[in-house]
Amino acid sequence: MGNKKDILEKGALIQRDGETYAIVPDIKGGLCTPEILRKLADISDKYSLAAIKLTSAARIVLVGIKEEDIGPIWEELGMQSANPVGPCVRSVKLCPGTTFCKLGQQDAVGIGIKLDELYCGMKLPSKFKIGVSGCRNCCAESYVKDLGLVGGKKGWTLVVGGNAASKPALAQPAADGLSDDEALAAIDKIMNWYKNFPKKQRLTKVIQDMGIDRFKSEVGL
Repeated sequence: MGNKKDILEKGALIQRDGETYAIVPDIKGGLCTPEILRKLADISDKYSLAAIKLTSAARIVLVGIKEEDIGPIWEELGMQSANPVGPCVRSVKLCPGTTFCKLGQQDAVGIGIKLDELYCGMKLPSKFKIGVSGCRNCCAESYVKDLGLVGGKKGWTLVVGGNAASKPALAQPAADGLSDDEALAAIDKIMNWYKNFPKKQRLTKVIQDMGIDRFKSEVGL
């Protein structure tokens, strides 16, 4: 078996059998093309992969890859990995928003992809999940993410501190009625503040310990 660090850097994760790997190509927002789907299917057939799995963050995982096939498969895909691991920002989950959904009130696709480009893989004190929902139906599960946006008629509501792990917590509102630019600016303040936080705590715990008002004051919201 190859060096674990080298394999992780190739964007591959060991599977339950201890012998094969999985990779997650970067398909931002889960917006796919026929060309990408055909390529994924052809590669899965060629290398006899165990499964093609759709993730909860609307990504596609290729499962059951032999170690020696990791490099060739990435080369044939011609794509980057969307599988950051460890204490960092994970792939942004987003809903169709005003791009595709008749209920959408804000552009979840546009701002969600922008956030993914800005922050996915960013090193932080703990893992960090972002959800962008274009309306109050909250299809991207923004209220159980470390940071979420929820669209309304008057702009974005920014929520922080959600968590769907073993001790679930609902995110709390931090700002309301934000334009796209205002939302991005507020999120940038949060990310820059949190990346320098001295303790390795999930943002949920940080906000629970200090309270939402102190958090907003320290971040500058």
